[in-house]
Amino acid sequence: MSEQHDSKAMQRAVVQFDCHGTASGKMRNDLSVHMRQPFAEGPFEMATDEGSFHGGDGTAPPPLALFVAGLTGCIMTQIRAFAKRMGVTLTNLSVDARVQWDWEAKGRVYETGPRSFEVDVAIESPDAEEKVAALINAARKGCFIEQTLGRQNTIRHRMKTAEGWKEL
Repeated sequence: MSEQHDSKAMQRAVVQFDCHGTASGKMRNDLSVHMRQPFAEGPFEMATDEGSFHGGDGTAPPPLALFVAGLTGCIMTQIRAFAKRMGVTLTNLSVDARVQWDWEAKGRVYETGPRSFEVDVAIESPDAEEKVAALINAARKGCFIEQTLGRQNTIRHRMKTAEGWKEL
């Protein structure tokens, strides 16, 4: 969450982002993302596209690239924000993330499943190793994306019909 807002005054909050996507090319999607709660930020405009495998033009990163970038950026943000709060000095920070999925052809379509999520954190700090490890563990608990990946989630899908929205 943004440092410009008084996070010390908040004890609990719902954090909500909404995204509206519009198909705009062969496989390109233009996305408008808004943070709605606990305060408004955005819109953040971005796009995804696919390469020739899916018939796209490669004009923007594929969705999986944004996903892995989001995971990497999330943990890096939390480390930097929490370092200040925990009194840990960061001389340098880099993160390498590797994400693998299984892919299997199923007739004319395919199915996927997560295989592994690996995050390597390199912190240069004059502080004790235990203090740096505590920072990384706190950041892991504060990273929205990492916490989402570590839990089983229910994702609702609805389809717009002439009668309204239908649950799938």
